[in-house]
Amino acid sequence: MPKITVQGKTIICDRGANLRKVLLKNEIDLYNGNAKIINCMGIGSCGTCAVAIDGEINPPNWKDRARRSFPPHDPTKNRRLACQTKVIGDISVAKYDGFWGQGDRIVWGPKQSG
Repeated sequence: MPKITVQGKTIICDRGANLRKVLLKNEIDLYNGNAKIINCMGIGSCGTCAVAIDGEINPPNWKDRARRSFPPHDPTKNRRLACQTKVIGDISVAKYDGFWGQGDRIVWGPKQSG
């Protein structure tokens, strides 16, 4: 079973589990600021659950690619939408600043909490 390293925690999940659901279930603060209230609830349209991921995940689907191709996101940055990401193997996750997680400053990473 894959392990997710996030905010100093190790979370075990099923292979193919939806990253957003796993993080929220384990009380990981996935959203910045008012994005906690104003988000698309996992359908992939808002982009506020963008995170940096290192490890084995599914290739980006069309929703993930499309949303990250529009500002304020930048498709060249190492970000993925947690709501459109399936955990395939062990991963580590980091969240960046900005309403959409599009910034350049890490809010929390695999080993530190926000």
